[in-house]
Amino acid sequence: MLIPQLVTPQSMPRRTLENAVRQAAIESLQSNGSVIDATTLFMPIRAGLRQVETKLRDVDSSIFAPLAEAFVNLIGSGGKRLRPALALLGSEFNGSLQGTAYYNRVVALAASVEMLHTATLVHDDVIDGALLRRGAPTLNASWSGGSTALAGNYLFGMAARFSAETRNMRVIELFSDTLRIIVDGELRQLKDRHNFEQHKENYYQRIFAKTASLFCAATEGAAILSGLPGERIADLRAYGYNFGMAFQIVDDILDFTGDEATLGKPAGSDLRQGTLTLPFFHYLQLHPDKDSVIECLETAQMLADDGDPAAWQQTVAHVVSDLRAGDAIEAARSEARTFLRRAEESLRLLPDNIYRHSMYGLCEYVVQRTQ
Repeated sequence: MLIPQLVTPQSMPRRTLENAVRQAAIESLQSNGSVIDATTLFMPIRAGLRQVETKLRDVDSSIFAPLAEAFVNLIGSGGKRLRPALALLGSEFNGSLQGTAYYNRVVALAASVEMLHTATLVHDDVIDGALLRRGAPTLNASWSGGSTALAGNYLFGMAARFSAETRNMRVIELFSDTLRIIVDGELRQLKDRHNFEQHKENYYQRIFAKTASLFCAATEGAAILSGLPGERIADLRAYGYNFGMAFQIVDDILDFTGDEATLGKPAGSDLRQGTLTLPFFHYLQLHPDKDSVIECLETAQMLADDGDPAAWQQTVAHVVSDLRAGDAIEAARSEARTFLRRAEESLRLLPDNIYRHSMYGLCEYVVQRTQ
């Protein structure tokens, strides 16, 4: 850990806080093997994150009781809150907004992107028939598909309401465009399932739609709300894009390298569902006889469709084992690092402050993720 003792932003002098975050960012840029502490990097916006958390958990007491309970559970099971964190960090490059009444609009933006993310996960679980996520039961495990989809719709509505609270038409339009892009990406992913001849470009389009577009909404929306000029808005959008692309690539790597206890699902789950990700594309590219790999997978899929799912599971298990033993994982990780270097470069012309240091440090944190 970078700071072994228990600290809070309130208990640290401003200079000490800045030094802690700066050191975390420096160590990440040096890539010296130190484990990056996201808690340290979030310190400059900890108060804002608490406001976001309160906003997310503020359930209307008039809504259907089982939905209210499910809603609170879903929000409570959230991860690192990277999307709202980047919105809060990205809003601090044109004079600090923290402590001002206007900051509520930034908090609303941060809450909207996190709520939109949560809604997409609920719908993903319906589409995939998933009963577990990160080892915990999904809403889909206890509710019918129709009820779960309606719950997801409610979350979409909450996300839209939060975006409207920014009172900024450009941000509201950005939210609307992001939702459209996400749905388009989900449709493309369904269409491309079990298409082993598809181009790698399809993959990049999908992960922009399902993941990077939300990070773009967070950082671009924050830049708009803070009143930055067009060039710097574009820089922060570029950061969100490249950061989000790398984030999803690392997620797809972990799908192959993680164990079931960590993932809450078998390794290679995306491939088992017919979704092709970057490690698999590199595996095919590096394989001496990729046509035979595709033929085996297509044959196994046809057998599964004819009532022999074991053939498919066995074939996927063999591919996963072979992929893990080769160079595909490292090739995919190299691409993630390339996206992250581009994200870092997009910060170059932004003011050199504590928030920029946090955004630098988060780049290395992403590539170090183990879950």
